[in-house]
Amino acid sequence: MVDKLKKLFDPTFFRFIAVGVVNTLVGYGVMFGLYNLAGLYTWGDAGYWISSAANYVVGSVASFFLNKHFTFRNQEKGPAVAIRFVINISLCWLLAYGLAQPVMEVLLAGFGLSEQLQGNLTMLAGSGLFVLLNYFGQRFFAFRTPKE
Repeated sequence: MVDKLKKLFDPTFFRFIAVGVVNTLVGYGVMFGLYNLAGLYTWGDAGYWISSAANYVVGSVASFFLNKHFTFRNQEKGPAVAIRFVINISLCWLLAYGLAQPVMEVLLAGFGLSEQLQGNLTMLAGSGLFVLLNYFGQRFFAFRTPKE
């Protein structure tokens, strides 16, 4: 069991985290900036989804290049790797934010939080779940080492 965990959380994982810190700073600036400063919180669910999507569109471009070359050292050429990356990011985003919204609604019910604060906390929870799903998706699907 310990050996399996060491294989999953090897230097690749730590490079992924370093790239993620950069993406997170930029992406959170976009997401929370749109939601709070641009007032998308007043748009209800649409503001939530637009803000979180903008985060991943901006961060995904940098993530693709940094994770492909630095984190996973993937040498694959052609569009297939980019297509797998887009599929992975899209599915992880839909799953993470789709699950976070109803779960956080239940967990935060009865606290009397403003819709804006509840939206911020929900996006934070969604981003945490996204990181976990995305790491495994990139490692074992998007940037997998092709069989030779």
